[in-house]
Amino acid sequence: MFSRKNRRPKSADLLKAWECLDAGDIPAALRLVKPGAETLPLAETALVVGRAAAMAGFDDLGKAAAALAEDPGKGQALYDFGYACVERGLPSLAIPALRDALRGNPGALTVMRELVSAYEREGRHGEAVEVLTRHENDFAPWPDRYLLVFNAIMAGDLALARRRHALLPDPADPRWVPTRDRQRRMLERAESAEPVSPLGPTDLRGWQFVMGGTILGTLSPFGFDAGMTGRYAWLQDSYGQCLEGLLRLRALLDAAGARPRSVSLLPDRDSRILGLAAAEVLGVPAEPFAPGREDTVVVAYDLNGSAQAEGGPEILGQLFDRAPGQVLHEHASNWTDVPVVTADSVTLLHQSVVAPWGEQLRAGEDGEVERGPADDRPAERIAAEIVGADPSRGEGDGRTPADPLAAFTDFVAAVHGSWLRGDRARLTSSGPVPSARFA
Repeated sequence: MFSRKNRRPKSADLLKAWECLDAGDIPAALRLVKPGAETLPLAETALVVGRAAAMAGFDDLGKAAAALAEDPGKGQALYDFGYACVERGLPSLAIPALRDALRGNPGALTVMRELVSAYEREGRHGEAVEVLTRHENDFAPWPDRYLLVFNAIMAGDLALARRRHALLPDPADPRWVPTRDRQRRMLERAESAEPVSPLGPTDLRGWQFVMGGTILGTLSPFGFDAGMTGRYAWLQDSYGQCLEGLLRLRALLDAAGARPRSVSLLPDRDSRILGLAAAEVLGVPAEPFAPGREDTVVVAYDLNGSAQAEGGPEILGQLFDRAPGQVLHEHASNWTDVPVVTADSVTLLHQSVVAPWGEQLRAGEDGEVERGPADDRPAERIAAEIVGADPSRGEGDGRTPADPLAAFTDFVAAVHGSWLRGDRARLTSSGPVPSARFA
């Protein structure tokens, strides 16, 4: 359709995206479209998205884009395009179309819900709250008031969340019961954390606990006031950092009154190494993972890595319903590609990590940076090196607030009553990102 009519976008960024499609590079084209989606002409955006969809074989999105390009002011075309973008993982492109569709039909709850869904997938919970509160007079309790409470929590507005939660009746449809229970647990965790945690826009540990019941062990000493608030971007891990995480895990278990009798080893090499070291630090035996084992700490280096090991997906599936006293600890948790199952304890949050025994970057003999070989020594020897490492860290850039062990254990002591009652499915947000979560 697009080639027959010889239609091309006129906006500079969209024309560059079109040229990327000429070269067959769909990801590059979408990377150019997404940042300007809020201001670019919708009809021209639809031309680019429609051509990309046709190249990818996404007929639903292609048809919706073609209809919007023909009539960008038509409410049904706006909604269909937004819906297809959300379904195809392009929520940032869905938002302008759905917003225009809702503006033209303000009483359409279906459009409102789809717009809220797009905002949620982008982590823009504050904007979802704004949309929902504007339409509150037309609400159905389920799902609309639930969506308002949930997004208010995720936006950091606990006062609003509590007020609206008090108005939420029990669902008549039993399918909503698990959702209601999950929301109640989030508010209960917030109540337990508030006496010792500010739950403000930079309180990474507090919000990780509120959202999924995870207790975060350490904070990154870099970029705290640049929006990272304790997360790492790229991290070249160290033996000392692994030991620091295990020492925080031991302090967590002690402060919570947990008494594990073993460490359960996962099948991937990274987790086996860390699990053997954990057994030494905790003073308990290490055993291969067995489903249903009680009073044990299941140790993962990176759950996304565990999922790629042989038998990994099946094991992670068995960790959704944990046995009494079974604690899941993850050392390095990816906050941009969150694992399918949520850990009870996490040492650090990262975007990309290289294990200490992996192919780390180093200075070569000529002074150039090169990638060294992985350490192929037996797992037992590497685990011993972790146990004997120096857990102290440098000061970083000096801008991350102090996080002494006493403050960590005070947090655990305050929240341990609602710990291990967390939500096992993946977190729906990476945590407090000021640009997205807080106005």
